[in-house]
Amino acid sequence: MTGRQLTQYFLLWLALAAMVGVLSGSASAIFLIFLDWATIFRETNIWIIALLPFAGFGIGYVYHHYGANSVKGNNILLEELYQSRNPIPLRMTPLVLFGTIFTHLFGGSAGREGTAIQMGGSLADQLTKLFSLNQENRRLIIICGVAGGFASVFGTPLAGAIFSLEWMMNWKIRWKSLFPAFFAAFVAHWICEIAWGVGHTAYSIPEIPVHSLINLAWVIPAGIAFGLAGRLFAETGNGVSAIFNKIAYPPLRPLIGGLLVAMIVYFSGSTTYIGLGVPRIVEAFEVPLPWYDWLAKIGLTNLTLGSGFKGGEVTPLFFTGATLGNALSAWIPLPLALLAGMGFIGVFSGATNTPLACTVMGMELFGYETGIYLVFACLVAYIFSGRGSIYSAQKIGWKRILP
Repeated sequence: MTGRQLTQYFLLWLALAAMVGVLSGSASAIFLIFLDWATIFRETNIWIIALLPFAGFGIGYVYHHYGANSVKGNNILLEELYQSRNPIPLRMTPLVLFGTIFTHLFGGSAGREGTAIQMGGSLADQLTKLFSLNQENRRLIIICGVAGGFASVFGTPLAGAIFSLEWMMNWKIRWKSLFPAFFAAFVAHWICEIAWGVGHTAYSIPEIPVHSLINLAWVIPAGIAFGLAGRLFAETGNGVSAIFNKIAYPPLRPLIGGLLVAMIVYFSGSTTYIGLGVPRIVEAFEVPLPWYDWLAKIGLTNLTLGSGFKGGEVTPLFFTGATLGNALSAWIPLPLALLAGMGFIGVFSGATNTPLACTVMGMELFGYETGIYLVFACLVAYIFSGRGSIYSAQKIGWKRILP
């Protein structure tokens, strides 16, 4: 690349990535504000959970009649990266935004990253036609949208950029992707946190043990458990989706799923496992919790999303990992908060095949002094999670130990 071409590339992506960052960061901020309102309203008006089946029918009806290929969610972004065919519809942004808000408002168990990524990718792809971008540049701008959405919704710009490259490029990361992804991620993060004033949850790991061979060896069984939990999460989700897909009329799927979730909440008398579950995640870093928390979250989240409600899987993966790490502290002689933190990003690593992004995310959230433990936990979890993924369209680059 000549100096002139390099200058043109830099100026082009300085402008495009900044625009994508502003769009995706603003979308995430608006989403997080609405999400906070929905969570507070639900927790102060528990009766609203009884309406979850009707909310599910409404979401299913809208997506069935007006959603077109938006119903594919994150997988449409992967498909368009691998084989550029059709524009990502702008309608995906309002559909997934309000679909996710209603899921949380009425008591579904879901996350938020899927919504942020889909909004970021959808908004970014609108610039393709506006600026007549070629196929290669279109891929770059979708990557920017994913990076901006992930970075702004979690407050982790480095991890957001790396996630967009690792998740979508499947280890084949072209150098041209680096600057746009990182710049879009940082702009989106700044827009969300500084311009909109929307903050993020703080986590703390107060005690970091010495990096001895014995302490690091204990990470291996923990990482194996996190990897298997990530695999269980992904396979359970795929299995639940397959069951509900047998129902011929799509709007009935979330109606039935919502009825089951509402009944479980009613008979258990607890709202701990619905919504994002952030308060429980924070508790996992502080005090011992019931050993079954992680299993309950896997079940309710996959019942919610597998039946057709909207939202992400990553925050439920954080919940699963943090509470599993908390439970493992009864057998593994490492600090409770450290085990919760390793599980937080380890299960995420196994279920999404993104160990590098998860490691960096952990260091951004918990502090860089935790890095050596997080690296081992993410790599072991990634290796032992098998070839499955919560993203059915994701292409796995190399075979791991488990099939």
